[in-house]
Amino acid sequence: MADRMHPAPEATPASRRLPWPILIGAGFALFLLALIWFGHELVEGDGAAMDRAIMLAMRSGGHPIGPAWLPSAVRDVTALGSTTVLSFLVMVSAVFLWLAGRLRTALLLVGATALGSLTVETIKALVSRSRPDLVGRLMEETSKSFPSGHAALSAIVYLTLATLLFPVLPGRRIRAFVVIVALILTVSVGVSRVYLGVHWPSDVAAGWAFGGAWAMLWWRIELMLLGGRAQP
Repeated sequence: MADRMHPAPEATPASRRLPWPILIGAGFALFLLALIWFGHELVEGDGAAMDRAIMLAMRSGGHPIGPAWLPSAVRDVTALGSTTVLSFLVMVSAVFLWLAGRLRTALLLVGATALGSLTVETIKALVSRSRPDLVGRLMEETSKSFPSGHAALSAIVYLTLATLLFPVLPGRRIRAFVVIVALILTVSVGVSRVYLGVHWPSDVAAGWAFGGAWAMLWWRIELMLLGGRAQP
């Protein structure tokens, strides 16, 4: 009787449902547009006060804060986000995945990092923000400033690598450990760029945002290729 009085709603036909790839692609496209808009706002001067305050807090009397050995150590940390180190790490990881019988995951890793790097360079060219000249730089850089390539690429590589390695990592504790290490590396590289005076803090924040979103996008692609579930 209850079924007759309250009939179950009809299922939405599959043809009326918007496919997940389209929703994800549209959402990420909006994210990129927002990021580019944010970069142009920074070029026009909005948010400069916060950038200046953070950078000046890392200087004392015109010199970098901390012991005398710290600048050299920070340069070592920033190298963990360099194109050379990250490219080497991606190639070694891709070979490992291929030998482990995960060719598709290896290709996803290479594709994610290569396309991510190209997208970062495109955003840099579109925004065209100059490097900071507020404090003395502890190393020389010639490319544009927004977003931070080191921050973005370290997030892309370390977080993408961590998530794409899930199928070959045993147990949640090991996976959580790998993700935490990836986050520590990503944050350390980003902070090092501000300390060295080669990026505004907002450049680094934008790089983190892009790299994190990019890593999650490619993790979702991997899950969709697996039929929506992670392999054991």
